[in-house]
Amino acid sequence: MRSSARLALIRPGLGSAGGRPYASRACMEPKALALLAGLTPPDVQVRAVDDRFEPIPYDEPWDLVALSVGTYEARRAYEIADRFRARGVPVVLGGFHPSLCPDEAQEHADVVAIGEAEGLWPTVVEDARRGALQPRYRQRRRPCLDGVLPRRDVFRGRRYAPLSVVQYGRGCNHNCEFCSIKAFYGGGLRYRPVEDVLAELAPERRQRIFFADDNIVADPDRAAALFEALIPLGRRWIGQVSLDVVDRPGLLELMARSGCQCVIVGLESLNREALRQMGKGWSRADEHARRLSAIRDHGITVYGTFVFGYDADRPGDFDVALDFAVRQRLLMANFNALQPFPGTRLYERLAREGRLIHERWWLDDDYRFGDPAFHPRGMSAAQLAEGSARARARFHGAKSILWRMLDSANLRSVSNAVLYLVANLASRHDIERKRGIALGLERGRAARDAA
Repeated sequence: MRSSARLALIRPGLGSAGGRPYASRACMEPKALALLAGLTPPDVQVRAVDDRFEPIPYDEPWDLVALSVGTYEARRAYEIADRFRARGVPVVLGGFHPSLCPDEAQEHADVVAIGEAEGLWPTVVEDARRGALQPRYRQRRRPCLDGVLPRRDVFRGRRYAPLSVVQYGRGCNHNCEFCSIKAFYGGGLRYRPVEDVLAELAPERRQRIFFADDNIVADPDRAAALFEALIPLGRRWIGQVSLDVVDRPGLLELMARSGCQCVIVGLESLNREALRQMGKGWSRADEHARRLSAIRDHGITVYGTFVFGYDADRPGDFDVALDFAVRQRLLMANFNALQPFPGTRLYERLAREGRLIHERWWLDDDYRFGDPAFHPRGMSAAQLAEGSARARARFHGAKSILWRMLDSANLRSVSNAVLYLVANLASRHDIERKRGIALGLERGRAARDAA
């Protein structure tokens, strides 16, 4: 790399909707790009590029290109990487998917970075400077998170949702079969100093924060320390929690005082046997209603997620979950078909049992977003896809939106009411556009041109 080196950090998009890149109306900030920028030496020119709504600058003189890749974005990431490499620009692929599928990613990259970026990315940049890039870099330890400040200035001027995406801790204290968190981060929980989180937020003008932690209340004492520090800021925040938060005395009240406006909760199922198989036997379905009421009684709205396709699930379970979500007047809900991500225990089990429809669904030409990637036992793959789509459509119907809005938490304040309406209307719009799109942009363009 030259003394005035130029680095492009790219967030690949999902795929093609009508031959054009699909982008939600509420794109979240890609925090991985801000983290990489913060770990890059200050004398390197850094530009963040979001493929979801801006063109990729292939023809500019880059010295290095890095993409942070999830599984759904893998096909598009490989398209981008291949085009840069054809121009002689070295490409680094990192993030969840390359870390869990390094051999596959290596076919499209000069470098595959495996694991977390702290302590690893500066080495990659330095080797690039010396012209001595290695094909693989692997994080050998769980890195310290102290003193790492993402560069949030890379997001300026972009049309992201009005939320500052921030991470406090990594890891989860649960071990669900379908989740890739343990596969990527390993066991245990790690946290940034509260002072670093506050320093990252200090220059931000946005009044809402989204904590990207997998479970922000996994360590109650650490959570309480953050919440106490947030109180003087007077901001509102959203985060992911497990339902057992209601069993921790005083924590819900502290969350409300700190500005918590909404929590995202993995309800997953109302079927006890399905919860047991997925590794969430500790989450009792008969306690869901009581625990949700306790959260809403503190003025905190709830975004609940459900997953279908476990062996105990039957076609009627979609309507049961839908009726429950509407009756509980959830702010939002999602009804997902179980998705086998590589590196998870679920993927390995379904592969052993010969139940995968597509071995690498994220690259398969026949796969479309929303398609089941495996054969369930209690219903057909078609019933799994149809049931999930039907539940989402009914939940976001006009009558449901009006009925759920009348919940005391959803109307607790003008801010809550605005959040409710914006979230539901945006989600209703996206649902109609997202299902059935092809992963990767080039395939969608080819199909459009052929038509």
